Amino acid sequence: MTVVAAYVYRHGQRVRALTLDSVESLSLAPDEFAWIGLFEPGEAELRVLASRFGLHALAVEDALKAHQLPKAEVYDGELFVVAKTAQTQDRIIAYGETHIFLGPQHIITVRHGSARAHTDLRAQLEAAPRLLAHGGDYVLHAILDFVVDGYVPIVDEIEEEVLEMERRALDSFLARTEIMRIFQIRGELMRFRRILGPMEEMAGRLEHLEAPCIDAEVRPYFRDVLDHVRRVSVRVEGLREVLSSVFEVASLLEQQRQGSITRKLAAWAAILAVPTAIAGIYGMNFDNMPELHARYGYYVVLAAIAVICAGLYLWFKRSRWL
Repeated sequence: MTVVAAYVYRHGQRVRALTLDSVESLSLAPDEFAWIGLFEPGEAELRVLASRFGLHALAVEDALKAHQLPKAEVYDGELFVVAKTAQTQDRIIAYGETHIFLGPQHIITVRHGSARAHTDLRAQLEAAPRLLAHGGDYVLHAILDFVVDGYVPIVDEIEEEVLEMERRALDSFLARTEIMRIFQIRGELMRFRRILGPMEEMAGRLEHLEAPCIDAEVRPYFRDVLDHVRRVSVRVEGLREVLSSVFEVASLLEQQRQGSITRKLAAWAAILAVPTAIAGIYGMNFDNMPELHARYGYYVVLAAIAVICAGLYLWFKRSRWL
């Protein structure tokens, strides 16, 4: 069903339930407001609500297409807000949208692609009737706060993965799959940052927006939403920097390890060059070679090779090449 929940509230208390059939003939008292929640509705359902509550055609069209960036628009005294939801699916950040129509006596939420229903949020607000008595504008703040709070587990999950990558990079070489994952996370964070920017602008605008459907005493609540978005944004920027540092550290450590291996190979090559050179010279079999017929020449050459190689080994050891 597209209608997830629909109720009328008076003084913060639930009064009665609504259906799409009863909406057309709905009559609200001055101290009542309706909160209707929809999930991926069809055009017919939205047209019914648009006819009853006078929803603007452009806003309804945006809510049907569901490919909008976060924004807050005022249409003939009614506020239309678009918020981006986010959740992780198979280690990828998947995005959805929540469209909110706020009028003097109604608030209508339209969710697309978001698995987080507002059921628990509604129960929390109904448990605090003093706050819910503010009306639909306070419900709007609560929904936006609920959406932004959904960003935090995503950032926590990525942060744990990035820190684990950092520890592995310090201990050993990063595998190809891990390097690819670094770039994948970096791309996900860049896309996430493109969502957080408009969310900041939207929350900042709501804090200072003078609209008939938002009371002056509720506006400061949107500052709290803005602070939450900014904190998430700062963490995302920090993760991007950590990812860059992880990649740089991994590259530097790999260069250092390769340099160490190269020095060791060069040192052993220099040591092995001594017996190779001496054996090569005395293996040419010329008759007139110095000490070729000496009685102890063989042992002297072996001793010379051993002394020179040992000296080279000690010198390379002190130079930390071995």
